[in-house]
Amino acid sequence: MPRAVRFDRYGGPDVLEVVEVARPEPGDGQLLVRVRAAGLNPFDSKLRRGFFEGQIPVEFPAPQGTDLAGIVEAVGAEVTGFAPGDEIVGSSGRRGAQAEYALVAITTALPRPPSVSWEAAGGLWVVATTAAAMIRAAGVGAGDVVLVSGASGGVGGLVSQLAHHWGASVIGVSSAANHEWLRAHGVRPVAYGEGVEERIREAVEAAGGPLTAVLDTAGGGYAELGIKLGVAPERIDTVADYGAAERLGVKQEGGAMGTAADVAAILDLMAVGELELPVHASFPLDQVQAAYTELEQGHPRGKIVLIP
Repeated sequence: MPRAVRFDRYGGPDVLEVVEVARPEPGDGQLLVRVRAAGLNPFDSKLRRGFFEGQIPVEFPAPQGTDLAGIVEAVGAEVTGFAPGDEIVGSSGRRGAQAEYALVAITTALPRPPSVSWEAAGGLWVVATTAAAMIRAAGVGAGDVVLVSGASGGVGGLVSQLAHHWGASVIGVSSAANHEWLRAHGVRPVAYGEGVEERIREAVEAAGGPLTAVLDTAGGGYAELGIKLGVAPERIDTVADYGAAERLGVKQEGGAMGTAADVAAILDLMAVGELELPVHASFPLDQVQAAYTELEQGHPRGKIVLIP
C-alpha cells in the first residue's frame, strides 16, 4: 500500500509518522499524482503544533504538506489539459502532499519545465504564491528601495529576487553565511543581530534611499522598524508577524492571495535561469521527523523537501 505522512495529535516533529494508506481516487477535476518531491513550509509546523487550533479544522490522523511535484498517474472526470505521464508542479489543497500519492486539482497544477529540478519544483507552490502576493501587496516596482527580512529563506529568497527583477534596489537581512548568495542575486546583504537598524540605515543610504517598502518574512520587529524608518504602513507586508496588521496598520497578505498564474510566471523565470529556488536539503519520506527538525531549528537557505 502507498505511504503517507500523518500525525494523530498536536506536537513537535516526533508526532509525525509514515503510515500505509489507501491510494486516493481522483474526483471531478482532479489528478492523482505520483509524488516525486514535496516541500516543507513553516506553516506545516505551526499547524501541527496547534498554533491554528480553533481557526483551521484538523481531523486526526491528519496529513501534511501542500507543495509537490510529480507524475500524473490517473485523472478524474472533467479533466482537460492533463493526461497520465505528464510531469506537473502543484498544490495539494487537502494538505496531503507529503505522501507517495496525492490529489491535485487541475486549477492548482502546472506543467514542470524540464530545466527545473524535481526538488525545486516540489518546494515551489507556497513560496511562489506568497512571494508574488507580497510584492503585489506592497506595490514594489522600479525605483523602490525595499527591505526584505529573512532574505535567503524560501519565501524571502524569491521575494528578494522578484523585487530585483522588477527594478527595485533590494536590501536583504540574513545570516552572514548567505551574503555571497544574496550578492550574486542582486541583493545588498545586511547581517542579523545587534546593530541591525544602523546597518540597514547605512545600506539604504548606499542604495540611494529613502526606504520605500518592507517585505517581512521573518518577524521579530521588522514591521515596526519599517515604520520607524519612514515607510508608510500600506507599503509594509508581513507574513511572519501575526499581530502587526491590527497593531500597526500594515498588510498581512501571503500565499492565500497568490494565484496559479503567479506560480506559472515564476516557473517561466526559473526555467530560463532568471530566478532560483535553492534546495537546502532533501530527505527520504521516512526521515520526515529529521526534515522538520532541520526546518524548525535553523534558517535554511531555500527549501527542504521530502523524496517519497
